[in-house]
Amino acid sequence: MVTIKDIEIYPVSDLATAKASPWASVSIIVRVITSDGQVGYGEAVPTLRVNQVVKAIEEVRRFMIGKDPFRIEYLFREWYKHEFYIARSFEAATAYSAVDIALHDLLGKYLGAPVYQFMGGLVNEKIKAYANGWYSDCVTPDDFAKRAKEVVSMGFKAMKLDPFGPYFDQMDEEGLEEAVERVRAVREAVGKYVDILIETHGRFNVNTAVRMVKAMEELNPLFIEEPVHPDLNFEGLAKIKAAAPTVRIAVGERIITVEEALQLLERGLVDVLQPDITNALGFTGMSRIRALTEAYGVELAPHNAFGPVQHVATLQFDASTYNLLIQESFYEFWPQWKRDLIYNAVKLEDGYYRVPNKPGLGIDVNEKVLSEMRFEGMEPFHEEEPVWVIKNTWKRFRNP
Repeated sequence: MVTIKDIEIYPVSDLATAKASPWASVSIIVRVITSDGQVGYGEAVPTLRVNQVVKAIEEVRRFMIGKDPFRIEYLFREWYKHEFYIARSFEAATAYSAVDIALHDLLGKYLGAPVYQFMGGLVNEKIKAYANGWYSDCVTPDDFAKRAKEVVSMGFKAMKLDPFGPYFDQMDEEGLEEAVERVRAVREAVGKYVDILIETHGRFNVNTAVRMVKAMEELNPLFIEEPVHPDLNFEGLAKIKAAAPTVRIAVGERIITVEEALQLLERGLVDVLQPDITNALGFTGMSRIRALTEAYGVELAPHNAFGPVQHVATLQFDASTYNLLIQESFYEFWPQWKRDLIYNAVKLEDGYYRVPNKPGLGIDVNEKVLSEMRFEGMEPFHEEEPVWVIKNTWKRFRNP
């Protein structure tokens, strides 16, 4: 019988020369190795928790060694039984997510089929993508407009931006006007047939979020993402939906269990759900969440920001997802080494990705990059700009 021989953990980074935002300069890759030498790859979320997540993966490793890698559902329930604090532990959730992705990669390699084939089969031959991470160093409306035109010239038919500068909790009238001007400049630059999505990063209190959503409505965003702090989701999102019922609201990148998804869906608080395969318990968790969204008539737009293994795993999920709205992509705006890690296997074609159809995740991993860029430590902490911000955008352009 084939068993799991080992799980190797590779924090990889170019921190010494990094030009991207700190979170974009690190990936945590896992290699699940079987007793007969086959390897499956997964990825975990690093953001400000590299060391903690590595330790959490070591706990999953201790549980997994010697187990049958193909009993995926059984392994999930057994791990769930022993974990105990899953609903409260982001680190545990992303650690298991990485291993679950790798187990599916292994299964596909043994079956000679891409993951989407045993996730329900091919539904979407190509996946519409929206660009994110494209607006580093953009501050003025002209900055955003110029860069947005470049994004369209690359083939994208949709793009997301966070136009809110240094505001958190509250935003005064001048700040709201600045944000609207940035989005309007992008709209005028790309025309009415390119989708614009607005990122809020869960930064506002309820009253500010309501004002912001109503102000953005005239610019026809495809959706507005995380308009309120995540601990205000229930009451805050209800007030936003009441104030601006025609604006699509997207939430969900911080979900780590199916129960959290259910709480949002059953209250009718979300139009688009954004679970992340690297912290929502891998393919196993995502398939459960997908079933719920179908039952509630809610579209999916998975969060996808961290690294290339996550990127291709998400595309495999998308390929078998009937209620997919659109797919986030930082791929073209990452440091080059992240694309090199998978031999730049994914290409944007007229705003869409073709899903890799080789066995498993459909990619080869450049193990030379894994070895050469392995590091120990944490992402840098910059007090002047939160880690989740696209680099050099925590600024105003009026009275800076």
